[in-house]
Amino acid sequence: MAIDRIFKDEASEEKGERARMSSFVGAMAIADLVKTTLGPKGMDKILQSTGRGREVTVTNDGATILKSLHIDNPAAKVLVDISKVQDDEVGDGTTSVVVLAGELLREAEKLVAAKIHPMTIIAGFRMAAECARNALVEKVVDNKEDSEKFRLDLMNIARTTLSSKILSQDKEHFAKLAVDAVMRLKGSTNLESVQIIKKPGGSLIDSFLDEGFILDKKIGIGQPKRIENAKILVANTAMDTDKVKIYGARVRVDSMSKVAEIEGAEKEKMKEKVNKIIAHGINCFVNRQLIYNFPEELFADAGILAIEHADFDGIERLALVTGGEIASTFDNPESVKLGQCELIEEIMIGEDKLIKFSGVAMGQACTIVLRGASHHVLDEAERSLHDALCVLSQTVNDSRVLLGGGWPEMIMAKEIDALARKTPGKKSLAMEAFSRALLAIPTTIADNAGLDSAELISQLRAEHQNEGCTAGIDVISGAVGDMVERGICEAFKVKQAVLLSATEAAEMILRVDEIITCAPRRREDRM
Repeated sequence: MAIDRIFKDEASEEKGERARMSSFVGAMAIADLVKTTLGPKGMDKILQSTGRGREVTVTNDGATILKSLHIDNPAAKVLVDISKVQDDEVGDGTTSVVVLAGELLREAEKLVAAKIHPMTIIAGFRMAAECARNALVEKVVDNKEDSEKFRLDLMNIARTTLSSKILSQDKEHFAKLAVDAVMRLKGSTNLESVQIIKKPGGSLIDSFLDEGFILDKKIGIGQPKRIENAKILVANTAMDTDKVKIYGARVRVDSMSKVAEIEGAEKEKMKEKVNKIIAHGINCFVNRQLIYNFPEELFADAGILAIEHADFDGIERLALVTGGEIASTFDNPESVKLGQCELIEEIMIGEDKLIKFSGVAMGQACTIVLRGASHHVLDEAERSLHDALCVLSQTVNDSRVLLGGGWPEMIMAKEIDALARKTPGKKSLAMEAFSRALLAIPTTIADNAGLDSAELISQLRAEHQNEGCTAGIDVISGAVGDMVERGICEAFKVKQAVLLSATEAAEMILRVDEIITCAPRRREDRM
């Protein structure tokens, strides 16, 4: 009798088959959810938050969709995590990784039903993944030496990445923007220095890349509208006078003139601070907090451009880009690093005025200004562009490139099948299952485009029996096409990450044989 009472009331446990079933079902449900967003003809999802603003997000970025879901199933959470990691690590392939993991589990479920032990399946998956990776490594193209060809590769990758996103209509334009921005980074994967500003109005094609750095702020009243050879002090300090800044301080005075004295003293204090700042020999002062009228006047008189309330990202980035440091005390000017740039001026974008810093110290800085019909369009455009930038910056480092359009999956599947034929024992069944799961990606791409996937995949498979075949699915013409001609490329790094993460996630879920759920915490009656 006592044995049953290990768990608290209402805590549940599922063992063996049931536990495995529930994890498989959860994981497959998640995979099916994002499956329809895969590929150039993938659909978008509208996510409505239950928060205060009931914000609506329209997206087909796998990671964004999964981040926004509230999920109870533990196995489904594993898939959400791998899509997050994929997003942080390489930036793209978030949908593919979930779909692949889901398919691996779907295949594994059949094997488990056929009484093959999960550990055997895992061993087979391991071998298959290793084999698939090697197959890809053999087929990669690396044009790092030839800058012309390499740029073409980058353009192709950018186009391919963007073709499954909202920017697909203007993918030429945006691919060029993304490649230009990444080329300026000169091999660093730090996307901090590429700033994206979203301004509603115009259409997506009006977006452009600006060499300098743009701060989303107006220039104050009565201040110089343009400054050449700017010396910039970036600060985070309070510049508001006229209040006694001691909490709960009570000042008793016996006449109004005393109040005036206090105010006068405050003004003097402020003046001192401003003079200390001016002593740095600057002609532009950017502050994160607000600047009151009085110090602003003092700055204007000294011919210094003062910018207040520069948003947090903006100011950190500005300091990074102009080579300055954020200061908060001004007693010793010699130890403060000032930022520099050739020209500061006010520009108009749409109906907003912004401040542009050109000729900044950090050569790789640039700003991409996105225009679009609405905030939803802009948010999604930013996500898409971010994916493209991530993939490109990774590719600049690891310049290995593969063809796209389901071609890598076919290559991997073919190699795995060949290996499975040579492998004795039940592991070979797991390997065949792995290759079937890989084929699910081109199948889904075809399905999403409304094509006959079974027909296309069998054609592809036949094509791939020839050596050096470059065939993949061409969704535009709805047939099997030559990926080299179409210029459909993917980064090796992304594919590899998809393959390895999906395998590991599937493996982790396969190992589960018991799920223990804690009892929910009771709310005490507050009466």
